[in-house]
Amino acid sequence: MKSRRLALIDMGTNTFHLLISEINSVGEPVALVKLKEPVKLGQDGISQGAIAPDAIERALQTLTAFKTEIEKHEVQEIKAVATSAVRNATNGPKLVQAIRDQIGIDVDVISGDREAELIYYGVKSALEIGSERSLIIDIGGGSVECIICDEENIYWKQSFEIGAQRLMDKFFITDPISAADTEAEMEFLEKALQPLTEAIEQYKPCVLIGSSGTFDTLCDIDVRRKGLDRSCDPCTEADLALSDFYEIYDDILKKTRSERLKIPGMAEMRVDMIVVATILIDFVLENFEIYKIRVSSYALKEGLLSEQLKLVVK
Repeated sequence: MKSRRLALIDMGTNTFHLLISEINSVGEPVALVKLKEPVKLGQDGISQGAIAPDAIERALQTLTAFKTEIEKHEVQEIKAVATSAVRNATNGPKLVQAIRDQIGIDVDVISGDREAELIYYGVKSALEIGSERSLIIDIGGGSVECIICDEENIYWKQSFEIGAQRLMDKFFITDPISAADTEAEMEFLEKALQPLTEAIEQYKPCVLIGSSGTFDTLCDIDVRRKGLDRSCDPCTEADLALSDFYEIYDDILKKTRSERLKIPGMAEMRVDMIVVATILIDFVLENFEIYKIRVSSYALKEGLLSEQLKLVVK
C-alpha cells in the first residue's frame, strides 16, 4: 500500500484545528502539521442563533490559510467537519456554501451524537480507558459532549448545547464573575444536565476524562505551578489531582481577565471561557462520585483520524 496524506479540519465553535498526517505503507499515521486558531465562530452571535459577519470573515480567512498549508503538503484527501455553531445557526448553510465556493473545501456538519462518538475514539487514541467506567467530557464553545464508557463500550452519550460561549453569554456578566452568577450557572447546569445525572446514577462512572481544550489548559497551569514545563515533554494524556484542580479553580474565579492572563500556563484563547468551563467541571465533581481526573489532549480530529485508519486496514 502506498502512503497517502490526509488533512482533517475541525471547525469548532471556539477553535479551528488542522491536522495533516501521512499514513504510511503499513497504515501508521505520522503527524506533519498541527495548527489551531482561535476563530471564535460563536462570538457575538451564537446565543442569537446566527454566526456574526466578523466571525464568518475570520472563518474564511483561517480556512484559506489552512488550504494553503494543505496544498503545500500535497495532501490527497481533505475531511472537514463543523459542530455546534454551524449546525445551530440560521446562516450555517450559507457559510458551508461559501467555504465550498471560495475555498474549495466541502464541510460535513455533524450531529452532536456523531461529535460525541468521534471524541470517544479520539480519547481512545490518546490513552487506555481501562475496564472501569469513565465519564468523558469535552467542553466546546457551543456544546458539551458527555460519554460514559470503558475501553470496549460506549454505554451512554449525549451532546448538550451549553458550551462555554453560551455559558459566557448567560452568566459571565462581571469580571471577576460574581458569586451570584456562579450560583446561577450551577442552578442552570443542574436542570440542563438532568439526563447526565440520570445516566450517572445508572452507570456509575468514577473517573472523569477531560478531553482537550479547557482540560489541557488546566494541566498546563498545574505543571507550571509545580515548576515544570509540559511543552518540554509533550504527551497525549495526563492526570490532574482533584486538590490541584480546586486550587486553580479558586484562583481563576477571583481574578480579572488581565490577572488570569498572567497565570503561567494560561492560554489566551481560553482566558475567558475557562471561567464558566471550570464552574461546569466543579458541578460534575460536586454532584457525582468522581475520584480522579484524567486528561486527554486528543479529541474530535483524532477520532476522525482513527476512523480513517480503520478504513485503511479494511
